[in-house]
Amino acid sequence: MVQPLSLVTGATGFVGSAVTRVLAARGHRLRVLARAASDRRNLVGLDADVAIGDLNDPASLARAVAGCRYVFHVAADYRIWVPDPQAMMAANVAGSVAILRAAQAAGVERMVYCSSVAALGVPGNGDIADETSLVIPANLVTVYKQSKYRAEQAVLGLVRDEGIPVVIVNPAAPVGPRDIKPTPTGKMIREAAAGRMPAYLDTGLNVVHVDDVAEGHVLALERGRVGEKYILGGENFLLGDLIHLVCEVAGRRGPYVQLPTGGLWPVAMVCEAMARWFGVEPMVTRDHLRMARKKMFYSSDKARAELGYTPRPVREAVVDAVTWMRTNGMLRA
Repeated sequence: MVQPLSLVTGATGFVGSAVTRVLAARGHRLRVLARAASDRRNLVGLDADVAIGDLNDPASLARAVAGCRYVFHVAADYRIWVPDPQAMMAANVAGSVAILRAAQAAGVERMVYCSSVAALGVPGNGDIADETSLVIPANLVTVYKQSKYRAEQAVLGLVRDEGIPVVIVNPAAPVGPRDIKPTPTGKMIREAAAGRMPAYLDTGLNVVHVDDVAEGHVLALERGRVGEKYILGGENFLLGDLIHLVCEVAGRRGPYVQLPTGGLWPVAMVCEAMARWFGVEPMVTRDHLRMARKKMFYSSDKARAELGYTPRPVREAVVDAVTWMRTNGMLRA
């Protein structure tokens, strides 16, 4: 029996590499889209055809999707602060439309688009959000959230107007191995595990093991309904509780102080100015502080009910993340 050929974009990254491994375990033949100069450490040990290309290069996308039965579009520009917002918009919005249209033209049977909980509404009063929570676009802080919202709306438009068979998944904050950049959440885990986070903000987030997010992608392919969204989350944590958990796992003390967001506003402005002057990522930004005003708590009940999604306890994700970072030289033993 010929196994299905699946294309994964973003497979050199954190979530994409995890999706690729789940597909490999399911017996899929693999093709991954990667730039010529991309870091391919996350592909080590995988039997995958590498299609050289870029989301901004339509010819490379056509070559990448040719002969594929399934496409997982996981690639995205995920940063809290960017010096050039238009570049992020182009990658996350136009790039998503381009790869899905190329897949449709190539006769791909089914596609999974990796959105984000960043594209969903947050009540703001600490209530738990789901796929139906109201989104007020003007209230979306960070270019990243705006780009993921616009991309998700564009994908829904492709399903509605062009009949493209896409299932959407909305991962929460993934944690675990192979976060090579690392992601913004991974940076927080690394700093806390290294004992460099003595203080924290009063906010909350939903944390999930990256391998559970990957499993959720494949379940969405197998069981999801076209045009539907599925939150792939784990547990809702107050930020202070999460950082204390990381410190406990890593054998560190702290954090000690909960900081008021108002008092950090001047610090954020200085950090942003220095980032522009010196071309380095700011330690804290005004968007960080705006986001902290709302606890980003989410429910995965729909994914549990329709997909059979069963995330593991977050402690396992933190243990796996800290262990991987130590093994790969990102933390001292």
